[in-house]
Amino acid sequence: MGAILGILITLGMVFGGYSIAGGNFSIILHSLPYELMMIGGAAIGAFIVGNDFGVIKHTGGDMIKIFTGARWKKSDYQDLLCLMFSLVRLAKESPVEIEQHIENPTESELFKLYPKITKDGAAMEMICDTIRSMTMNFDNPHQVEELLEKQLEALHHDNLHGAHALQQMADGLPALGIVAAVLGVIKTMASIDKPPEVLGQMIGGALVGTFLGVFLAYSLVGPFAEKVKSVHDEEQQFYNLIRESLVASLNKHSPQLCVEVARRSAPKKFRPSFNDVEEALKEVQKAA
Repeated sequence: MGAILGILITLGMVFGGYSIAGGNFSIILHSLPYELMMIGGAAIGAFIVGNDFGVIKHTGGDMIKIFTGARWKKSDYQDLLCLMFSLVRLAKESPVEIEQHIENPTESELFKLYPKITKDGAAMEMICDTIRSMTMNFDNPHQVEELLEKQLEALHHDNLHGAHALQQMADGLPALGIVAAVLGVIKTMASIDKPPEVLGQMIGGALVGTFLGVFLAYSLVGPFAEKVKSVHDEEQQFYNLIRESLVASLNKHSPQLCVEVARRSAPKKFRPSFNDVEEALKEVQKAA
């Protein structure tokens, strides 16, 4: 909703100001399809040349996130805390039983209680691989924390490919606008024998290319890239809770304290209250 509102405000202020100042929209509207074809087409072509299919597909998904926001909501953070509580407690009480869950999480009744988390490959890999290592006596908290930190960094780096690709496109759009404008000037010079009013319209049409390149770069594509980055930065906090709870477990803290350590590391706007988590954990204990 915020992205749509921002786009509408940008378009309204730019073109509204142009209209109030007495600008002639006919020149822009006449040249816009051709300039957009040249600039937008060249930008998309360069984007395809400079990125592999995986990055292109990832960027397409990121474009949706610009309007939908981060995938993890406040309820998902509470679900993750409940899941980690169950896993940490089970790992302490019955290492044999925990293996049945982490070896085949899609068939685990415990993981089935949290389908959204179970469907996330990165979260499941982080949880299952780390607990599997813990059951194999790889229980040095500092080493595990370092491994998890590297895994989180690699995950975040991969998730930001779309943002970097969009930013590269934004950086190139002003230059592509100049290319379109130069082509317009070349076209104008070939019609130098035309009356001044005709030449003026042709030059104005050529300048639409410069305007469009700069406008797309700094008002749309650039902000899109920044929005994608902020969404992934926000989503990264969800995975940090996994690290915090597992490292706390390796430090011999109780399952309740492991969850509390993780809860306090959650972003404020997604952080469930202490009472909400306590009530949720009571329900988990009753179900067990």
